[in-house]
Amino acid sequence: MAEKASVLVAGSGFAGLWAALGAARRLDELGVDTVDVTVVSPKPYHDIRVRNYEPDLRPCRIPLSRLLDPVGVGHMTAEIAGIDPAAATVSTADGASLRYDRLVLAVGSRVVSPDIPGLAEFGFDVDTYDAALRLQEHLRSLRNDPASATAVVVGAGLTGIETASELPAMLSDALGVTPRVVLVDRNVHVGSDMGESARPVIEKALRDNGVEAITGVGVTAVGERSVTLSTGEAIDAATVVWCAGMRAHPLTSQLGVPLDRFGRLPVDDYLRVGGVTGVFAAGDVAAARMDDEHLSVMSCQHGRPMGRYAGYNVIGDLLGLPMRPLRIPWYVTVLDLGPSGAVYTEGWDRHVVSTGAAAKATKRIINGERIYPPLTGDRAALLAAAAPELQTAPAYEQ
Repeated sequence: MAEKASVLVAGSGFAGLWAALGAARRLDELGVDTVDVTVVSPKPYHDIRVRNYEPDLRPCRIPLSRLLDPVGVGHMTAEIAGIDPAAATVSTADGASLRYDRLVLAVGSRVVSPDIPGLAEFGFDVDTYDAALRLQEHLRSLRNDPASATAVVVGAGLTGIETASELPAMLSDALGVTPRVVLVDRNVHVGSDMGESARPVIEKALRDNGVEAITGVGVTAVGERSVTLSTGEAIDAATVVWCAGMRAHPLTSQLGVPLDRFGRLPVDDYLRVGGVTGVFAAGDVAAARMDDEHLSVMSCQHGRPMGRYAGYNVIGDLLGLPMRPLRIPWYVTVLDLGPSGAVYTEGWDRHVVSTGAAAKATKRIINGERIYPPLTGDRAALLAAAAPELQTAPAYEQ
């Protein structure tokens, strides 16, 4: 019996999961049983990473077996340590070598943690499910004093704003006091990537949530119960949450092609990595063109369709069949503002179309339903959800 062809999917986040399901769907459509699809991931879970800022993480981790076993996709719990595109193999941290005929690299991104004194020892983040749990366990362990009642969030981008908006209630629940939450950013304005239209909404929401913003400054040191700013000011704080910047997984550097400023791989409209035979990339490791002017952003909004199309196309490429180009003609952002609701923007210039409770209702649908795979274990439902088709933009009320 001839050896089956092997498609490896590296990563089980939004892009990796949907690439695996997309490949399984395409094989099912074709009636082909001569290709094995296997997901390789450090954890045997699909984590709903974008919800890590929320206080209740119970819905945010789904066993891969629940999603992949019904469609016949294998999964291996291992950390990929190296890629050899010339030999068409990947190596794992425990010394295994895995052969592939096609590889979909979907290992995601990581928060950028600079070499600031004390940050590694005393800082927290919400980059992963485990890190978010660690932060919550830390909050529950705090004793009631001024430093414990103060938290500093560094980085006023989307993750930082969402985290800072939830922390007052989380600290209050843990300590029974009115806390101080400080949001620090080197930029002049909070939410600088959200555009002029959304800024007043964000600034008012932070004030209403009791979050203090300090802009135009950085952090120079982190202590066990203090933070030192670039101005020299020291803030007594027992909690520092680092949310300042993302970068693609360092495995992208092993493919020998030029990377963008986020460490992402250039891919064509079919998600093939330029200049590397047999390798596709999707999600946060890939810079894909969404339209004639804009590249993909590191978000589940782009990672999920990139995964679906990569899964469809990797099978087409392997079997010499047509592939589908990916272009996404719309772009939205729905930023959670905690007790103050949310803000929904449309377009790359981020024009505000919905705020407050109405936008929050949309955000809850996105976080709780839209970005989830089917959880029933039904094979047909999982394959149907992996179709290489674009969703419409989320509905909203003004």
